Formats: sequence, structure tokens, C-alpha cells
Amino acid sequence: MIGAGIFALTGQIAQLAGPLFPLSFVVGAIVTALAAYSYIKMSNAWPSSGGIAMILQKAYGPGVVAASASLLMALSMVINESLVARTFAAYALRPFGQEENALFLSILALALIVFAYFVNASGNRSVSGFSLIMSVIKVGGIVVFAVAAIWASGFFSGAFSEDISQTGGGAFLASVAFSILAFKGFTTITNSGGDIVDPHRNVGRTIVISIVICVVTYLLVALAVGASLTIGEIAQARDYSLAAAARPALGQLGFWFTIIIALSATTSGVIASVFAVSRMLAMLTDMKMIPHSHFGMKGGIRSHMLVYTVVVAGSLAVLFDLSRIASLGAFFYLVMDMLVHWGVYRHLRKEIAAKSSVLLAAIAADGVVLAAFTATKLDTDPLIVGIAAALIAAVFALEALFLRRIGRKDEKPGSKLR
Repeated sequence: MIGAGIFALTGQIAQLAGPLFPLSFVVGAIVTALAAYSYIKMSNAWPSSGGIAMILQKAYGPGVVAASASLLMALSMVINESLVARTFAAYALRPFGQEENALFLSILALALIVFAYFVNASGNRSVSGFSLIMSVIKVGGIVVFAVAAIWASGFFSGAFSEDISQTGGGAFLASVAFSILAFKGFTTITNSGGDIVDPHRNVGRTIVISIVICVVTYLLVALAVGASLTIGEIAQARDYSLAAAARPALGQLGFWFTIIIALSATTSGVIASVFAVSRMLAMLTDMKMIPHSHFGMKGGIRSHMLVYTVVVAGSLAVLFDLSRIASLGAFFYLVMDMLVHWGVYRHLRKEIAAKSSVLLAAIAADGVVLAAFTATKLDTDPLIVGIAAALIAAVFALEALFLRRIGRKDEKPGSKLR
């Protein structure tokens, strides 16, 4: 969770929220904490490797809603891969002054996604070992950068010396949609129920701990960037804002240090995401929730899903810029998240002893953020709203056709599914 999102999204959030952008991460953490309640309750009751797909099937039965929402989650993860890959390219090109070169950005982003495919294809042990090394580098590096930048710049310079009255409430709430994306990795922890010790207790604890660590780290980074740069400077360098903040605060050495940390974080982020989403798509295929074709390829379903994942992520990285990729991810994730909470509230809250007030608060929080984000994007980029709406509708329509073709009959929500 830590690292890739903060490099990709800090500039986007600051551009919307203005000098208050560190608070966007705090509000995002609060919305995420409300959202985590459903996932923790479900994982404590029925820990499994099914994760979100298990939750949705328990809530809705194995029909169109469960299949479509699960696929939206998988697609939001693929979108995240392309988002982080583009961020990798922006930071890699920054030292050469080519961070605005669309061709170079696309080539480097695609190259990283292909590299992630080969690491994943080499086996789970390679993914685990590489991710562990990169995690130590990126987490330690991010904290060092943040503390050093705050120490050098203080709390009352840069963006924090600007007038906060110019920030609109709607734009601030819209920025929270991007903040939530930086936390959404917690949902993949629900897939670990079949693998860890005492899952009825430890899945929930892990989710809580991860969110707490993330909000502290993200807040430190936001304060460091805001102390070093004005909002105009952050907006201008939104795709590589941490590198831009490092130079005035820490000099040339700090700039190169941040570049290295960013490349490490984004590389490990893409590798981990490709691993998670290919595993999830393979599971959805085994559960007959999505169609599958070998297209003449050899190997098992997991190897095929690796190929499909990198093809889709690579295409998005080439076709869209960072802002539009992040926007697509926000739309997909918020819709899926609301469906999870509604399903738990409507069908399972008594069975898992969940509080209605918390579930409804999570739905309301997601709804407010989604409405504000949609309104802001309709004003600034209506095309991406249309693309997101069309893709979400297409997912539901195609899932309905597929499930009808295979003769899938809905079971009663809350049925005993493992």
C-alpha cells in the first residue's frame, strides 16, 4: 500500500484541495476506516482466499451484481498498475527534462509493465523476494525524505503560506476520491484469510494497522511537499511532485534520493499489483464469474491472466494520462465499494453482528465523495465521466449476458459459500 500511491497522487490531490491538501489524506483515511468495517466484519466471519469476490457472493449470491462488482475491483487494480507505471516513467524522465514527452512516458510505462510480467511469470518466490527488498527501501526512503524536507522548510512556507479561502468545498471533497485510492490496497488483505494464522482475528488487525501506518506516512509526505512548494508549483509538477519538492528543500542530493525512492516504490507497486490482480482474475474465472479464452496460449489460467492483465494495463498506460487513469480508478472503486456496503447492510448485517449506522455511514461517505468527484470532473473533464459510465454499464451488461449464457441461477444472498 505504501509508496506507489503517494508518488502518483499527491500532485493530483493538491491541485484540487489547495493548501488544505494534507487534510484530504486525513478525510480519505476516515472514509477508508468506515469502509474497512464491512471488510473486517466479513473477513472475521468467513476468512478465505476469496476476498472481495467472497464478500460479494455472500451478500448478493453468485449473480450479476457480485460478478460485476468483483470485475470492477479487478479493473480498478489494473488501472492502478497503469497509473503507477506512468508515475514511474515521469520520475525516470525528470532528471533529463523529458517528463512531458508523451512518447517517452508511454514507452517507459509499458516497459515497466512488461518487466512486471516477467518477474511474476518467474514464480511467487521471485515476487515475494523482490517486493520485500523494495518495501524496505521505499518505506524507509519515503519517511527520510518527508522528515528531512519538513525539517528544512518548516511548516509555514510554500503552500501553507497561501490563502485557504480559495479552496472550494466541492473541489476538496473531490480530492478525497484520489486520497481513497492511496488507501484502497487494504482490500487485497481480505484475500489472505486462507493463508495466515488465526485469520478470524488477524485479517482485521492487519487491515487496521495498515491504514494507520499509511495515514501517518502520507500525512508526513503531504506536509513535506506543501512546505517546499506552492500550490501552483505542485500543480505544474503534479506527476512528479515529490521530486520537485526535494530539490528546494534538500538540494541536488535530495532530488536524486527522491528519484531513486520513487523508482523503487513504483516498480515494486506494479509488480505486486500484477501479482494480485492476476490471482484475483484467475479466481473469478475458476468461480465462473467471468469468461475466459486461451487464445491458443499454453499453460494454466493464472499464466493467461498475467498476459491479459499486462495487455490491458499497458494499453491504458499508453492511451491515457495520469489524471484520467486515476479518475477511472476512483469511479470504479467507489461504485464497487458502495455495492459491498449495501450488500452487507441489506443481507448480512445481523448474521455478522455489524452495526447498521456504520454501514450506512460508509455508503453515505462514498456517495458524497463520488458525487463531488463526478461534479468536478463534469466541469473539468466530462469525457472521462462518460468513459467511466460507459465502461461500468458495459461491465454489468456483459456479465449479465455471460451468466445467462452459462445458465447461472442466482442463489439466495447470504448462502453458505466458502
